[in-house]
Amino acid sequence: MARTLLTFGSILSIAIILFAVLYKRNNDDELSKRLQIVLNNLLRAEEKVNLHPRARVAVGFSLCRDAFARGVDLFHQMGEEPPPEARHVDEIRSAKDLAEIFAYFFSHGAASERYVHNKEVFRHAVKLAQRQPGAISAVGGNAAVIANRLAVEGCDVLLGGRATPDTLAKFHQHVRVVGEPVEEDDVHLILEYKTGEKFGRYTSPRANRFIIHSDVYNPFLEGIEEFQEELLKFNPKAVVLGGLQMMDNFPFKEGERPERLQLLQDMLRSLPATTPVHLELASFAEEEMMQELLEYIFLYSDSLGMNEQELPNLFSLLNYGNMSLVSDPYPRVATVLDQMRSVYSTLKGFPRTPDQRPITRIHVHTLAFQAILTVDGSIWRNTMSAAAKASLTAHRHVCASSEVDMARSRIIMDDSFSVSREQGSRKIPFQEDRPVSCWKEEDYEICVAPVLVCTKVYRTAGGGDNISAAGLSVQI
Repeated sequence: MARTLLTFGSILSIAIILFAVLYKRNNDDELSKRLQIVLNNLLRAEEKVNLHPRARVAVGFSLCRDAFARGVDLFHQMGEEPPPEARHVDEIRSAKDLAEIFAYFFSHGAASERYVHNKEVFRHAVKLAQRQPGAISAVGGNAAVIANRLAVEGCDVLLGGRATPDTLAKFHQHVRVVGEPVEEDDVHLILEYKTGEKFGRYTSPRANRFIIHSDVYNPFLEGIEEFQEELLKFNPKAVVLGGLQMMDNFPFKEGERPERLQLLQDMLRSLPATTPVHLELASFAEEEMMQELLEYIFLYSDSLGMNEQELPNLFSLLNYGNMSLVSDPYPRVATVLDQMRSVYSTLKGFPRTPDQRPITRIHVHTLAFQAILTVDGSIWRNTMSAAAKASLTAHRHVCASSEVDMARSRIIMDDSFSVSREQGSRKIPFQEDRPVSCWKEEDYEICVAPVLVCTKVYRTAGGGDNISAAGLSVQI
């Protein structure tokens, strides 16, 4: 009897296991089919626009060499223990400061970039990073990355900045760099980490990076004088600004930063009104710096690009006069859309002189989705295709592949989303055969596209620059 019961129990266990395996396989098959349908339709939306002839785009002003390192491993190499307290540090002057601020952003899964005041600490960290197995470096800097991506997408690019001849030789053939070469590159150290990685008692909620630098050239917008001389002769279809966060928390002499920003503003004022200006935001911590950007640059820009951390930061500054250094790494669509509307409305309401520009485009790139707002009648076109292209570029960059691999993809966007957090707001269902949702509101259109999130992360640094540039390439 016992043997019969044992046999029956064994058969039952096997049946349950088989059922679970078959159920999982069916679910996996359904998920794979769904992802393939989404991909096919994103590709279809992307391919609706071709860049012929090649559009001319001018980009400035940050060039550097990016050095990549595994962040947690680097602190082990430095002999720096995970700090008991993760906190934001205004000025990084020691390895302890560096560990504390890294833990702060690591624990929030937030991308950030900070200047290191102690150059010896910075140089030591770079040397240790270069000793890590498989250590790599690449052309970096927001403007440089944007320029290379625009060239890949079919644009001719004029780039302003300074770099060594060795770095200059690595640019895409359709990128022309204006600015005297230098003997030594500015270096940005990219401390990367994965989802669920541990640093002492801290756990990262998502894959991201913390970037440190001790730049010499980029904070001064080096190359801007030569760039401006070439700009009007180049006759660009659009101008893109990136890397202004290099000025954040930098030890300028009194009056130096406003002087350089005034030079940039003068350049923007010299442009024809028909040449749109896109400003790509980044991680800012200094309120005075953001206020200066509002005064000198924002009102001379037509378009803004930012991620899920930078949007709440700008929203908080415009509405409450302060900065939010970290925010939800996985924001809901409704939250992002409400903040986008608020930023647009606030900036639209600023009084302007005749030579200033109204904001007519906002692009927010998050891990789960892309959202683009474009004003009716503005220069920006093909918003649906831009959202699709931005989404696909996010996967391609992070997975380091020109193709989208279904085996390394997942959708984390909800099956439906509310267009606002206001009670009674309508919901838009996610449709595999029409993954990009677009609709009209007031005087603008909004398009939202899901991202096929890369599950095998190769690189997160430069993601926003690649995504924004790809989206811009089909809208200019």
